[in-house]
Amino acid sequence: EMGNAESNAYQNHLSRFLPEEQSDIDGLFDTLSGSSGSAGAKNAKAAKKTMTLAALQASHSAHTREPLPEPMTARLYSGMKSIDLPGKSAGLGEQIAKEQFVIFMSNLLKGNADEKISIIMRMITRTGGPLKGKQIQEFTEDLITSVVHVLSYRKELKGWSLENTRDSSSGVKALASELLSELKLPDGTKPVGSQLLETNFDRSVIEDWVYRVPQISVFLSVVIRQGLHVLHSLPDQTNDILHLVPLCKGIKGRGVVSLFDIPAIIYINSHLPAEMQHKWQLLFSSRLHGESFSQLCAHIVNKGPCIVIIRDLDGFLFGGFASHSWEVKPQFQGDNRCFLFSVFPTVAVYTYTGYNDHYMYLNHGQQTMPNGLGMGGQHGYFGLWIDSDYGKGHSKAKPRCTTYNSPQLSAKEDFTLDAMEVWAVGDTPESAGRKGKKSILDVDPQAQALLEMAGKSRQSEGLREPVEEDEDDD
Repeated sequence: EMGNAESNAYQNHLSRFLPEEQSDIDGLFDTLSGSSGSAGAKNAKAAKKTMTLAALQASHSAHTREPLPEPMTARLYSGMKSIDLPGKSAGLGEQIAKEQFVIFMSNLLKGNADEKISIIMRMITRTGGPLKGKQIQEFTEDLITSVVHVLSYRKELKGWSLENTRDSSSGVKALASELLSELKLPDGTKPVGSQLLETNFDRSVIEDWVYRVPQISVFLSVVIRQGLHVLHSLPDQTNDILHLVPLCKGIKGRGVVSLFDIPAIIYINSHLPAEMQHKWQLLFSSRLHGESFSQLCAHIVNKGPCIVIIRDLDGFLFGGFASHSWEVKPQFQGDNRCFLFSVFPTVAVYTYTGYNDHYMYLNHGQQTMPNGLGMGGQHGYFGLWIDSDYGKGHSKAKPRCTTYNSPQLSAKEDFTLDAMEVWAVGDTPESAGRKGKKSILDVDPQAQALLEMAGKSRQSEGLREPVEEDEDDD
């Protein structure tokens, strides 16, 4: 009788997968259990294949580089092993049965919140019971590390690479802290710092956390699909994996390392409007285009929505998302989709408060109004300000920026700029002049006039962007 109950549960889980998904999962289990069907045909008992942790770890050791880091492989194994099969004593030792494997896949990839949480709890620790903040932190860091590693291993970073971005290890820790900051105790308090690491969190709290922090489920899905290479090529109901990392344009072959790291790119991209998450294109880099405010304006005006990122001399990284094309004018512009963000030492996104509409501001060459690029707050007290006297800036947001509720983003209120990048996001607007057509200087006589006033007449004739070929789309 128990055998029936078991096969029913197993069949129910199996039936969540489409036929082609089922064969994908069967194939993976066969590979991992190191058997092909032939011997099983002779002996029905031999068909009860199992797999071990060693098999999971060795599944790709023909190559020296593993698709998943060791700690994550061990966590997946714990998750699979934790699945109880009806009518089975726990006498399977270290082996994982096919039923356990299929139910694990079904719970994580197709399961409801409750099913996902059970497995996540077991992946965090084998012991069950309340979890310490430190255990959740280690799991979250492992998870983010594994996502970066597997996307790099599978060449799914879409033009980003570990070479053309900042080192990801500090980014992993910063993003993990940001995700953990959403852990709320039942009374609504959020423990922080060392207190967080020592606090015990029970199942309902973790369930609430996974429900409110979508990255956890998305990252797990990536680790399984791309790490175990299962269901990765099949169309899926969710787009969140599709645009996890945006296509990167404009950095290839230019010898530049972006100020962004991979975890920050993933996190900031997830906060953009959905229709802008598929592509980022480098418009301006102080290292490529020089440290000049008129160069900055020439490269970013009328180019559609974009992301500005700044590093100050203290190494703090921060910036903002501008939801509209930048225009040189003495009025505030943009809308409530704009936000400010921090990338280092902390990762965070700060969205609009509704207090005022001072979203974005760009002015140059005017006597009466402040000249520079600003986001949030007010004149003289911006959440983020780059002075037209290039190299100076401020983040005067004490206690918080009125527009975005952001704190001071730079190390010091008045900062010195070390480096700056601007990335266009989504598709370039038609008005920006398409490939091979005019430069912004030809299109925008105002920008031309400003440059000439600034004594830079036509200097940027020689600085037109190399026209990117479509072959860059790999």
